[in-house]
Amino acid sequence: MAPPWHNGAEKFLLPMASNIRPPTQVQPKKLRNYLSQRCNASIHLFPLFHSISSLILALCAPTHSFDKDTKVLNNSLLALVRAQMNNSSLLSWEAGTRAETILEVDFPELSVFSSEYLSFASPYTPEALTSVISIAQTAVSNRTSDSTQLWGASSSAGDPTSLGVVVLLANRTHSSDDSTQYAQAAQEQLELILTGTPRIENGLAAGAISHRTDSVALWSDFMYMTPPFLAYYGAITNNVTLILEAYNQISLYRSALFSPSASLWQHIYCPGAYSAAYNNFNDSGHWATGNGWAAAGMLRVLATMKNSPQASQFHSQQNDLSEWITEIHAGMANVLPASGVFNNYVDIANGTRVPSIEHAWNFPDASGTALFAGTVYRHVTLSNPANYTKIVEAAETARNALYAKNGSTHFDGEGWLMPVVDPHVFAQAGNHSDEAQSFVLQLENSWQAWLGASAGTSLASGGVDNANTGVGSDIGTNSSGGGRQGGLVIATPTAVVVVLGALVMLST
Repeated sequence: MAPPWHNGAEKFLLPMASNIRPPTQVQPKKLRNYLSQRCNASIHLFPLFHSISSLILALCAPTHSFDKDTKVLNNSLLALVRAQMNNSSLLSWEAGTRAETILEVDFPELSVFSSEYLSFASPYTPEALTSVISIAQTAVSNRTSDSTQLWGASSSAGDPTSLGVVVLLANRTHSSDDSTQYAQAAQEQLELILTGTPRIENGLAAGAISHRTDSVALWSDFMYMTPPFLAYYGAITNNVTLILEAYNQISLYRSALFSPSASLWQHIYCPGAYSAAYNNFNDSGHWATGNGWAAAGMLRVLATMKNSPQASQFHSQQNDLSEWITEIHAGMANVLPASGVFNNYVDIANGTRVPSIEHAWNFPDASGTALFAGTVYRHVTLSNPANYTKIVEAAETARNALYAKNGSTHFDGEGWLMPVVDPHVFAQAGNHSDEAQSFVLQLENSWQAWLGASAGTSLASGGVDNANTGVGSDIGTNSSGGGRQGGLVIATPTAVVVVLGALVMLST
């Protein structure tokens, strides 16, 4: 008998779609080949004009100078960091992370960290949002005939869902004439992840959605990809059940991946027999970026709940999420090296063998370090958690290490963060990391917001809206820019609901 969730789409207010395809089966491949390709996805280029314009902006910026012992990043270096992010984020989760970064940094009112994120009156025109809408356009246009995944067919079930929020945003901010494609793409991705993806059938974490399409496997990465999409979709459609499903998936994943003794998350849990060919393998190690993914994803779900009209219905869930984020931050803070840069597997010494991965040796990773620090500042400004003094001190130690001398130690002349883990081979050192560039910009943004919240002042450069954080500050956001009221087109079982200002139109 099929488990109940395969026949329970109606509880998520989804149509009973008979054309939902079973999980895509991929040909067996060696573990090393899989790790080098991760998503088994085609590399898709963003619009050429965007890449060229980003590069021109960076090249026209003044060459960044390094001031001795200055622990800030100047604007010219940040411009280079952004240019490399724009030109290199080519796989689904990289593009999804990039989109989220742009929202948080450039369009904070539209980020879930703003109390205004559900307002239909967007202060931005579609033209002003080109940097994010272009990502949504690519995510939709690159879908293939044999898959409803955003960005194209992938052997990862979770990674493509990282683009769901930006596709829904494109749907909200475009007119009804050109939004239907976004609404349909988002809904089909939602149906696929809920009803067409393997889940753990029984035992530990039963009901948890697999991060993979070809096997049942729980990856900590999933936390940043899928639960934020589920929660956001639920918030904009007033679907409490879907918001709760985001929380439930986090809870199930935590039950399988959290290590109480270390207060850290393991990277991968597979309930089935080991098979490198089918990517059935466990990684019980405490991967720096994996813990960062988990904390960052939970923060986004927490913010989605907290800043939604349904916030009062989720008091216990918000408390849980804040506690679970704190667990990770405490565990990470306990093992931060004196250098201020985490090792790739955080509780294993640099240069020693990683027991959970064959033939892997540990090394420093600035990418996971940036993600950790950024999530600490974000959690403080969002929830003002108790007993965070040592955790904030650890975040400051990490940020100071990365920012020392205007970044001359940990950024090369082209703006790349270093040293970093290879984003496509998680146990191997890399030369460059696309996601690391996003993490740096998220860190800078959340740090600036934390500074403003701590001082009780407004940040002229904009930041998150902390009106509901209890910190007692008012961090300003940029409300300028020509605008019109945004529109919303969302598919429901019986109708398409179009909201344009005060106009409500039902089309059956």
